[in-house]
Amino acid sequence: MAVIHRTVLEPTKLELLTSWLPTRPWYARGTGAPELPKAGGFRLDDPESEVGIEFLVVTDTSAGRPATYLVPLTCRGAPLDGAEHALVGIMEHGVLGRRWAYDGCHDPVLIAQLAALIEGRVPAQDQNTSDVPDREVTRSCTGGGATSTGSVAGATDDPQGTELPAPQGTTLRLHRVPRPVPDNEPLPPSRAVGHVAGSWALPDGSRARELFVVLHHGASSAED
Repeated sequence: MAVIHRTVLEPTKLELLTSWLPTRPWYARGTGAPELPKAGGFRLDDPESEVGIEFLVVTDTSAGRPATYLVPLTCRGAPLDGAEHALVGIMEHGVLGRRWAYDGCHDPVLIAQLAALIEGRVPAQDQNTSDVPDREVTRSCTGGGATSTGSVAGATDDPQGTELPAPQGTTLRLHRVPRPVPDNEPLPPSRAVGHVAGSWALPDGSRARELFVVLHHGASSAED
């Protein structure tokens, strides 16, 4: 079980993302630096209690139309070998010391635990409280646990999100720019064999819900 420490991070995760997000192909280009209040998200526990795993939802309010982004992050006590390209930044944690923050789509620990979440083997955890499940996060999986041995080796970004090849001819797609789903639209889409959905706070204080992750057969589709 991960423990939430009430302490100081220098710089904060949001400060790191202010510099990192504009380098991503799925970031909506603006005229200035992002302004990133946290809008939601959830955590997953690392069975070895070594890696912090968080799916962070932030909303950029710097432009006229707010844009929401899903950022899976891992925080480690030492650099992850071979993942220099995925480094978001380095922080000083008031309790744990120096921490290396990575784009979690390139971290095998996050991918393994995301697979376990999709398959129902582990629960999503509340973002701010230790040992409290997040009941707003939903998941599904059909077809016998096809995500169990997914790899970070083929993770690629495009203007809509990030995809990873998964076993048995499936593809794992992360919706980096989630948009609210109408109440009458089904979750997940018909092609999906697995999914993770969650909610976040809109700037007006209301709640929105969308697919965060979709597992489907065949080649990727921006609409999945």
